[in-house]
Amino acid sequence: MARLPRVSPTGVAQHIIQRGNNHQICFANKQDYSAYASWLKDYSEKFNVHIHAWVFMTNHVHLLCTPHSKGAISSMMQSLGRQYVQYFNHSYKRTGTLWEGRYKSCLVQDENYLIQLYRYIELNPVRANMVDDPAKYSWSSYQINASGKESPLCKPHPLYLSLGANAKEQQLAYRQLFALHIDGKLIDDIRESTNSGMAIGNEHFKKEIEVLTGRRMQPKKRGRPKANK
Repeated sequence: MARLPRVSPTGVAQHIIQRGNNHQICFANKQDYSAYASWLKDYSEKFNVHIHAWVFMTNHVHLLCTPHSKGAISSMMQSLGRQYVQYFNHSYKRTGTLWEGRYKSCLVQDENYLIQLYRYIELNPVRANMVDDPAKYSWSSYQINASGKESPLCKPHPLYLSLGANAKEQQLAYRQLFALHIDGKLIDDIRESTNSGMAIGNEHFKKEIEVLTGRRMQPKKRGRPKANK
């Protein structure tokens, strides 16, 4: 099946997943995580991509980001991927690929969905039973968004800033969001949309993106088309 072309309108947030090939480990120690974070910062600045939320797991990465120039995310991810593979192969005396093909992504509607993506991403270590509190996991953006830890990588989305009149109010409101349960269907929708390269949002948002890009944002209906009578 032919892959659908990527679409990346400027100013529209995206959820990105980059996985290790065959679920292999991509980060073996603290130095690996730090190197990836440093290059992510460098290339996000170079290509004008704002990084809002992230989590680095042992064998995959989640990012929530917004491009502010044409082709910015593809350029950032390609440069970051090549740089990190060279580092990883040299560090562990290995050759060959590290990543599972090209990264997965989906466009995210701001209203009703973007803050949910923040939560989905930063709760990954909790769902994986690595920690019982997202604040205990060092390699995510939770400590920045929820507690104000300084980070040169994180650029808050306008919706995050709207949570309060100042940083303390925003952080308090953000922490309170994590007391709420994430609906299982929403988790399934996020995963399906990201893996298939579709958009996550309401029907109006998907139609707007289809008109803007000329690319369908919803899966084709299953089954054979009805015969004309």
